[in-house]
Amino acid sequence: MSAIEILGISKDDLDVLNKKYSVTQDQTKEIFGFKWHQTESFGSEAFDVMTRDWLIEMYCNGDASNIDQLLGENGKIVLDAGCGVGYSASLLFGKRLKDHHYLGVDISNSIEVGIQRFKDLDIPADFIQCSLNEIPINDNSVDIIFSQGVLHHTDDTKASIRDLAKKLKPGGLFLFYVYKKKAAIREFSDDHIRNMIKDMDDEQAWKALESLTKLGISLGKINADIEIEEDIPYLGIKKGKFNLQRFFYYNIAKCYYREDFTFDEMNHINFDWYRPLNCHRHTPEEIKEWCNELNLEINNFFVDESGIAVVAKKK
Repeated sequence: MSAIEILGISKDDLDVLNKKYSVTQDQTKEIFGFKWHQTESFGSEAFDVMTRDWLIEMYCNGDASNIDQLLGENGKIVLDAGCGVGYSASLLFGKRLKDHHYLGVDISNSIEVGIQRFKDLDIPADFIQCSLNEIPINDNSVDIIFSQGVLHHTDDTKASIRDLAKKLKPGGLFLFYVYKKKAAIREFSDDHIRNMIKDMDDEQAWKALESLTKLGISLGKINADIEIEEDIPYLGIKKGKFNLQRFFYYNIAKCYYREDFTFDEMNHINFDWYRPLNCHRHTPEEIKEWCNELNLEINNFFVDESGIAVVAKKK
């Protein structure tokens, strides 16, 4: 049986969903549909390897064998909440998804690309288009929820964690990643740029961000290090030795660079960051507090410069 059949989701369930969203969520719906249809901007070998290695570092402590521990015995219902095209789930879990029942849910029409992607991968999967806050399934009904880089793009990150946690069976696992608050100038630049492009259409915004992508490439090609001799707490900057491009990236403005990525792949990452109006950032303390309030016992807590990844079990 498929995930939709097991969960008893009918066409009537989908038809009665509220399709009217806030202005910011409607924008989220449109831009991620646009982004994931730019299929030339992701999915190269270099892009896949980088993404999978990052996911394994966050959720598996860098050990790919831990994926089996996360999924457990066969026949689990895996809900990919805010799946896009199912890119992250397919890279992290791979062919192991064949042993389970995968359901991808996304507010955007990116699921059109996801359906084809999973067919090409020969992984059985179901997809439905709806908000992750109103998935038409019963509470306590799924075994694993995976939500990679999505919750901060909803109107309320905490409310989205709460709504999804209700769908999880007691003892089930909730894997999610959210953005972390960054250095003061970077926080200002992020919101300033986001505001500057908000009235553009998606194609115009994609094009406008190419200048930042070019800046990232220029900084990356310098390939020099900078030494910060002591912490600068007023700016949120830590002491240490940093690559110049990465220092600029984490402290001034996001301008992604990797030598082995294409221009479109780097621009894809910058667009993903700057385009959504809903782009909440959080502190590790905040996320821990929410998990405690929502009866989510943290099994693994990963924090780096960019974000916070959590593996939590529902009590």
